[in-house]
Amino acid sequence: MESPEDNNNNVRQPLLDTPAKKAADEVERLSIDDMLQRYCGEFGQWQMKHFVLTCLAWALEAFHTMVMIFADQEPNWRCVGSDCPVGSSYCDMDPGSWEWTEGKGSSTVSEWGLVCGEKYKIGLVQALFFAGCMIGAGVFGHLSDSKLGRKGSLTVVCIINAIFGIATAFSPNYWVYVALRFLTGFSTGGVGLTAFVLATEPVGPSKRGVAGMSTFYFFSTGIALLSGIAYVFRSWRELFIVSSLPSLFFLLIVIPFISESPRWYLVRGKVDEAMELMHTIAKTNGRNIPAGVTLSLDDEEDKEGERNNVVEGSLHDVLNSPLARIRLILAIAISFTVSIVYYGLSLNVGNLKTNLYLNVFLNAVTEMPAFAITAVLLDRYGRKPLTIGTQWFSCVFCITGFVVGGVGPWKTVRMVSGVLGIFGMAGTYNLLFIYIAELFPTVVRNAALGCATQAAQMGAILAPFVVVLGEGLPFGVFAVCGLVGGGLAFYLPETLNKPMYDTMFGMHEAESNRGRDQVC
Repeated sequence: MESPEDNNNNVRQPLLDTPAKKAADEVERLSIDDMLQRYCGEFGQWQMKHFVLTCLAWALEAFHTMVMIFADQEPNWRCVGSDCPVGSSYCDMDPGSWEWTEGKGSSTVSEWGLVCGEKYKIGLVQALFFAGCMIGAGVFGHLSDSKLGRKGSLTVVCIINAIFGIATAFSPNYWVYVALRFLTGFSTGGVGLTAFVLATEPVGPSKRGVAGMSTFYFFSTGIALLSGIAYVFRSWRELFIVSSLPSLFFLLIVIPFISESPRWYLVRGKVDEAMELMHTIAKTNGRNIPAGVTLSLDDEEDKEGERNNVVEGSLHDVLNSPLARIRLILAIAISFTVSIVYYGLSLNVGNLKTNLYLNVFLNAVTEMPAFAITAVLLDRYGRKPLTIGTQWFSCVFCITGFVVGGVGPWKTVRMVSGVLGIFGMAGTYNLLFIYIAELFPTVVRNAALGCATQAAQMGAILAPFVVVLGEGLPFGVFAVCGLVGGGLAFYLPETLNKPMYDTMFGMHEAESNRGRDQVC
């Protein structure tokens, strides 16, 4: 016979197990990509504002990088007196028999006499700038994945850029100038990759490709604006001050309105901060995240105690993973070959005897259609086919430039071949940022991008040495690089409509499951 207490328990028990109570206790755990697609919006008002503000940093990178074209240019000169042989070089003339047309302060070349036997110093300072970029890309790629975060790293590199960029204008001699340019390069190497990742990580998977391709419009626009600034400020010292001040304005006016990446919050164990940001994104986009929905990593089990663990990754983890290691090697090799062609063809076009300011402006504008066409085709044909196709497109025209002569009408054909070659390679250069970012999980994404950027900077260092080989031979080297780079891309996986993984474990699990499905 049941006691009254047992009867009371039997009455209460069903009330504890009602469906409504169970539903209230259940928590829906989603990845960031899933939450963006279902509840927040993939590219709404919040993402648009954040994307534009963050990508303004690309214009800053263009200023600090391309300022060398104008600051280190060789100005026009003229003879002093009537005794001036036709076709003569000032290297063969007495020091007092010629002078710089715009005075010694127009460029570093005229101020410090970087001509004739000292001409190698121009290439040296430019090479060391890119060497600084190469080192900085690796350092800030790691820091932005670890304690500093994406926004913190972008803040630091802008501070360094502003300080050393302005200080460069007060260089008392060539060697101080070299040191300051190296330090500016060190910080500049981290600007593009941190801004790219910070701008694209809050974007949904179906919109991420087009958004990533659009970042380079800001870089090209920065080059075009710089040509106008350089036209107004003809003194190299004034130019360095004016081109560095935007970094200071960016720090004071723009960065306070930029948010940290929710993916970085999540892998650092800051789930509350990540969820708060996701709620902000949803609210700004006119959407709503229901109660009981929260974020989870792609290797996270449904254990409350594990939700606030910090998940870290490094290049050591990449190198220990056969899958990630092969991807990294291919990404580095392709970035290296693409950079040689891109910067090499840019220098070849710059050798045309035309107005320097107009020429740089037109080169920047010419790249924009390549970005637009690649962006349109990106989500239709995928990352892999475009990476191969754009490089081989450039290769075909580089072969044409190598085969044809450099006299008469063939000179025009070679020039057009160079323009079309850089048109194709500009699309590849842009596309690689998206492709590489999607190939690696959040915990090592910036580190992998940093390695690829370092390889690209090495290619930029070597490109001028290819150009000095002559008029036709560089086209042959560029054609080989395009052919090899396109061939290497065959071994990369397609990432179109694939999720961006958070952890190495999540990536390996997904790839293993995909491999089993394909076998079955």
